[in-house]
Amino acid sequence: MFFSLYLRLTDKERDPQANFYLGCIMAFIAGAINAGGFLAVRRYTSHMTGIISGMADDFILSDFTIVLTGFAALISFVAGAATTSLFINWTRRRRLHSEYALSLALEAILLLFFGLLGANLNVLIEVFVPTTVLLLCFIMGLQNAIMTKVSRPEIRTTHMTGVVTDIGIELGRLIYWNKSKHHAVDENVRANRQKLKFLIMIFVNFLVGGILGALSFKNLGYFTTVPIAIFLVILAAPPIVKDLMNAFGFKQ
Repeated sequence: MFFSLYLRLTDKERDPQANFYLGCIMAFIAGAINAGGFLAVRRYTSHMTGIISGMADDFILSDFTIVLTGFAALISFVAGAATTSLFINWTRRRRLHSEYALSLALEAILLLFFGLLGANLNVLIEVFVPTTVLLLCFIMGLQNAIMTKVSRPEIRTTHMTGVVTDIGIELGRLIYWNKSKHHAVDENVRANRQKLKFLIMIFVNFLVGGILGALSFKNLGYFTTVPIAIFLVILAAPPIVKDLMNAFGFKQ
């Protein structure tokens, strides 16, 4: 059963169980990268709301260098999301299984690059904005678009504002007092308990990932991302291998 679930996690054929576990895994990874990345670059690279608000503040304060830094981070995030969209549409046109796996594989490569080179990346464009910031923003955009496309588009795993808002909405429905003579039974307000469970698990995994990511980065530094990258390669492997076997004419 576990192996069957593993094979379905990143395949183009989706089911609620695969979406649930993939969402939890990606939230954990996003939390680890986001918190660990903060220790590396002193910024939360998935938080575009904060970056855009900071750009507005810095513009008013006439600190245009910081405005350009924020704009570069924003463009990197958008470029990551656009890359996932390109991969998904390209694979769908060719009826491949690796719709989501290609983006995960690219994320793994970039994390491995980040983990192995670490602080040395900053020497490339240190005057303007550290390469690490651009790289992490690109990775967060890449991953956020994966789960957006998988969940059409109900779940984001790189930031928790929407998740926490939806938890509050479902909790409000859960505790709503339905006993009233002014409406029929079929008009009762009911919470989507399955959705609430999913949202809470996304939140918990992001939080735990953040704690472990920050702890690991504090003790291991940039190397923390290497095991995450290896795990992503394992996660993305089944549909990619399936497509390669089909391409070379091997029967499954």
